[in-house]
Formats: sequence, C-alpha cells, structure tokens
Amino acid sequence: MSGEAPRAVAVGGGTGLPKVLFSLLDMGFETTAVVTMADDGGSSGHLRRELGMLPPGDARNCLVAMSADPGSSLARVFSYRFPHGEGLAGHALGNLVIAALADIEGSFPKALATAGELLRSRGRVLPSTLDDVILTAENVSGDRVVGQVNVAESVEPIACVRFAAEEPALAYGPAARALRDADLVVVGPGSLFTSILPNFLVEGIADALRATRGLVIYVGNVANQRGETAGMDAADHLDALERHGLTDVFDVALFHDPGQWPLPDGVEPVIAGAAQVERVRDMGIEVVVADVADRAEPMHHDRELLCRALEAVFRS
Repeated sequence: MSGEAPRAVAVGGGTGLPKVLFSLLDMGFETTAVVTMADDGGSSGHLRRELGMLPPGDARNCLVAMSADPGSSLARVFSYRFPHGEGLAGHALGNLVIAALADIEGSFPKALATAGELLRSRGRVLPSTLDDVILTAENVSGDRVVGQVNVAESVEPIACVRFAAEEPALAYGPAARALRDADLVVVGPGSLFTSILPNFLVEGIADALRATRGLVIYVGNVANQRGETAGMDAADHLDALERHGLTDVFDVALFHDPGQWPLPDGVEPVIAGAAQVERVRDMGIEVVVADVADRAEPMHHDRELLCRALEAVFRS
C-alpha cells in the first residue's frame, strides 16, 4: 500500500451514509459507498415501478456528498426535488438523470459512474446487488410486513427482515471486492432494518465483510426510530446484526454518549451505558462511546464530531 491512499468502504443507505463519506474523505481515504437496493419509496420507488430500474436515491445522495463541491450548482440541481407538476412532483432531478444515464449507458453501475464524473465525485458508489429485491419483515407480534417503506413505517418494532424471493440476491462483484480489499469498513449509521441490514441479506456481502483485511467499525444510531427500533439499546442493535448473520464481523462499535450531551425530550436515545457496553464486549466487540450528536438535529450525527471520533478509533 506504499504511496497509495488507504481504502475505506461505507455500507448503508438513507441519510446517515453521506456524513460517514464526508468523514472518510476528510481523513484521506480512497472512499467507496456500498448502498442498499431495497428502497421502494418516493421517487426511487416510482422509478423502480415505472422503469424497472434499481432505486437511485441513496446512490445519488452519496454521489452528491462526495462531489468535489457539494455546494455547486450541479450538486444542488442533482438534489432538487420537484414540488409539483403532473408526473414530476416528488422526483429528485438527480434520480431522473441517473435513470436516463442507465438507459444511455446500458447499466445502472455505468450510470452511477457517469453521474460521478459529472459531479466530480471524489469517491465511487456501488450497489450491493443488481438484483431486484423486495424487503419483507416480521414484527415482534409475528405479523409479516412487505416493502421497505412499510417496514420503515411499522408501528410495532421489527424482529427480523429478509427478501421476498426464494432465490438469493447475489452480491455485485465490485462491491464485494471493495469490502475485501478495504483498510477500513464503516457500517452505519442508518435505519437498522431498512438501510443497513438489506445490504447483508445479499449473498456474498457478509462473507466479503468477514474476509476483509481492514478494521470494521459499526456506527450506532444516536436515537431509535419510532416503530422500527423502538426500545432497543446499543447491545440490542448489535444482537440484531448478529442474528442476521453478522457474527465475528465487527471490531469496534461507536455510540453516542448522552452523558456528554443529553438528547432533548421526545428523542429516544440508543442507550450505551455500562450494562450495554459489557454485553457488546461479551460479543467480542470493543466499544467507544463519544459525543457525536448533531445539536440542530439531535436524532442524527454531527459531521465534524463523527469524523473526529472515527479518526480517533482508526488511528488508535
């Protein structure tokens, strides 16, 4: 690796992943995002149903985050969402661009690569699979929930998730290789059952992570999501990951420390107290608890604080 930048991969989806990508780029890593293809809501869901394409939304967010200038006119155009218009309302323009590029270039991965060139993205974005996947779940009452959006909006907490098809979804080769070759892999933050775990339901992704040569860090959510993870503490999150096949994978788990900055009323923290830390360490995972919460959006991570915490863990 002499003379080369170290390689990092961030795995997830949703709004949490871009902050990790910012951090990894700031730390000097050659950075790759591996994103879930289970999204079936909003603009992405509409394009999946209308065009039979893979969902572009999470990939678009990552490409914009890694743009050489995230505040540029082009980056803002990619993020622009039409507020009205028949057939246009709710669509992000960048999603439509990626849909057009997929048709022009002949494949979804090529579309993402071309979109990355347009945005001058400093890293690459890879789908975890090229298969058309439908997420299903079982809640704690044993009821079946079908579709990523419905799982995310479940009133009752989720017990487990899987894909609807009997045939396994297969890993996209470059995504699996990126994981195996990484010096650092960061999993999360993000919706546990709808943004993170769908990547590892793909056959070959968990195995690639298990075979990686690098340090594997799990970044736990600052707060629980109503329904999906309500009532879960830090150890419960790691237990859910292990129950879905991610045993002997994580080296370090990073959680917010409400002792340094308590979350406001109405926000349910993912508790990482002494008892939870001990349970996680019993799984063979080291635990770091640090102040990483965003003061303006306390359910989310602060970009600078997260970067500082990740760098401290990686350099230690």
